[in-house]
Amino acid sequence: MASLKAFVASVLLLLAAHGVGAQDYLQVNLNSGDSIRSAAKTVARNLMEYYKGDEPGQTIGILPGPPPQGPYYWWQAGAMFGTLIDYWHYTGDDTYNGETATAMVFQAEAPANSYMPRNWTASLGNDDQGFWGMAAMLAAEVGFPNPPKDQPQWLALAQAVFNTQAARWEHEDCAGGLHWQIPPTNGGYNYKNTVANVVFLNLAARLARYTKNETYAEWAEKAYDWTSGVGYIDKDYNVFDGGHVEANCTDINLVQFSANAAVLLHATASMYNHTNDQRWRARVQGLLNRTTEHFFPNGIMVERACELEDRVQCNVDQHSFKGYMHRALATVSVLAPFTRDDILPLLKTSAKGAMSSCLSDGTCGFRWNVGGYDGDAANGPAGQEMSALAALSTLLVDERFAAPLTNGTGGTSVGDPNAGGNTKELDELTPVTTGDRGGAGVLTAFLLASTVGCLVWISGPWGEA
Repeated sequence: MASLKAFVASVLLLLAAHGVGAQDYLQVNLNSGDSIRSAAKTVARNLMEYYKGDEPGQTIGILPGPPPQGPYYWWQAGAMFGTLIDYWHYTGDDTYNGETATAMVFQAEAPANSYMPRNWTASLGNDDQGFWGMAAMLAAEVGFPNPPKDQPQWLALAQAVFNTQAARWEHEDCAGGLHWQIPPTNGGYNYKNTVANVVFLNLAARLARYTKNETYAEWAEKAYDWTSGVGYIDKDYNVFDGGHVEANCTDINLVQFSANAAVLLHATASMYNHTNDQRWRARVQGLLNRTTEHFFPNGIMVERACELEDRVQCNVDQHSFKGYMHRALATVSVLAPFTRDDILPLLKTSAKGAMSSCLSDGTCGFRWNVGGYDGDAANGPAGQEMSALAALSTLLVDERFAAPLTNGTGGTSVGDPNAGGNTKELDELTPVTTGDRGGAGVLTAFLLASTVGCLVWISGPWGEA
């Protein structure tokens, strides 16, 4: 605790030296919907300053990158547009809807429209593809304006991702599961990690709920059973990172990242809502309890694996994880109403911490528990903005306490059960080198963080989470 106090003091001194006073922080009343919307608009505007895809000569739908061209890998733009869809859903501000829809359709890449663009082979893991798929699924669930009829539709895009991933499920290694990578030539293909499999589970669960097609529900059961059975989810609902096929997935990396827990918790709540099965209710409650205990000390979110008391070791991707957790928790509170009384106060205390890190122009820090802007802009900073925007926007869930749409409750997105059938698998493409690799899974090399006694992932040749 002494080291944290010293860190806070140094940050405050640094801010004072640069003339940052109380009046320079973002002012927001967290008890006022109008104030929340106003502050969220400021943060959203700041976030979109990092997006250049709408400028002449730039690529539609991506954040600057991948390294060394810029700090962001392909998947993180998909996560950003998902954040903006939720921002519109909660606040009603449609300022960025046009850019979001254009990017989502463009990056799906015709004719397969399965979010497997050839230009991003070196950054293409199952989780990368899945984050775009989850954004498309969200668009269908919240009634985001549909694309023109001659373009792919949100539900069909999510189905295309699911179909291509279901076709990759393989039993030869570790008796099932998805590999981290899609092309076998990519570094990290031998790693079957949690995020790839829970993203697939998440899509299966939400498609089951939206379409009432029980084939998706069967896949969701299968994915959960495998992920749990192999030991990536333990009896106390700790969610670990993955294992290698050479060890039959028994060399489990015990590091815990909030993105894995968030995606899994959302998936289990979707299945509970779909089935009303008490097994899924118990999983929701168990995951929520462990998530709260582990990632929300004192009610404010901390990315415990890399956000240590005396230093931050989080990479660019991990700087965005807090937003996924806030967004997932808000949705879980609606899908599984028995969680509401636990989740809503937690969202508020954590959002209060997030807002304490934001300057008046919407520039937000990474640490939410130090009582001020931490100046952490090296690793991002789009991820910091996404997380703060999510923390703010989701506070409005209490105003919009209605379950995500289905095709029986007002959902209008047109689906295609056979979507993705034109996809040409990437193992037929030119092999890429390990040095080119940068997909969105979580692992490679890690350090022992003695201050919290946990393993910490750091950048390696697959550079991001």
